[in-house]
Amino acid sequence: MHPRNQAVQDALTAAGIASRIQVLDEHARTAALAAAQLGCEVAAIANSLVFMADGQPLLVMASGAARVDTDVIASAVGADSVTKASADQVRAATGQAIGGVAPTGHPTPLQTLVDPELGAHDTIWAAGGTPDSIVPLTFQQLVTITAGHVTPVR
Repeated sequence: MHPRNQAVQDALTAAGIASRIQVLDEHARTAALAAAQLGCEVAAIANSLVFMADGQPLLVMASGAARVDTDVIASAVGADSVTKASADQVRAATGQAIGGVAPTGHPTPLQTLVDPELGAHDTIWAAGGTPDSIVPLTFQQLVTITAGHVTPVR
């Protein structure tokens, strides 16, 4: 198992979440690619999006079918400015690369917003720390593992 996958799996285990990381046959850097490989709706993919809110990293777990609104996110966290994080900022904040950012397994916990629309699915799928890995979770497990605040993101 890749060290980034292991960090995610260790965090899940420590939180008492029995879900296991699955390695896919091909990378799934986008929600559409992941959904196609898994045979699920794009909306059941939990995109891990990293933003900079007033210069601090912020993780947004959004439905793969959603386009987030940075004004809505800024209002939710009380920030004056919310911008998409650069690849270097994502790696520094999460230890993971864009396209494989997991909801957990980061060097330090990140403030996290969770899209309530993910709650419509019995199983949601999040990246497992690398672009070719994924982990099935329930909505409550996602909220638990991220200590996320459930709030609209669009």
